[in-house]
Amino acid sequence: MIERVETKIKQLRELKNYTQEYMATELGLSTRAYSKIEAGETQLTINRLNEISRVLGIEPMEILGFDHNNIFNNCTQEGDNSTMGTSTYFAPDKLMEQYEQRIKHLESEIIFLRALVK
Repeated sequence: MIERVETKIKQLRELKNYTQEYMATELGLSTRAYSKIEAGETQLTINRLNEISRVLGIEPMEILGFDHNNIFNNCTQEGDNSTMGTSTYFAPDKLMEQYEQRIKHLESEIIFLRALVK
């Protein structure tokens, strides 16, 4: 049994910087109906998972196998705190590409805002 699919969907949605309103609109649902999916109040069907994966732009199996710890906690300290090791992690290439694009976008916003402050 796959656990916490609703949490994985929420984490992926947030990584893509999508709102619940956006997801609901793309799925033809009310925001409340979509919110119930992420809260685990509505049982997720295979068809709905396929629709959500389409909106997120990733395969359904990537949603089921997603682990946010593999993206955000990919470094661990070992030994005397002077050696950094990296743990092995899995992230779909498309998701990593989108994550990197988001970082570049935020970096450009920082540069813009710094210029405004000067």
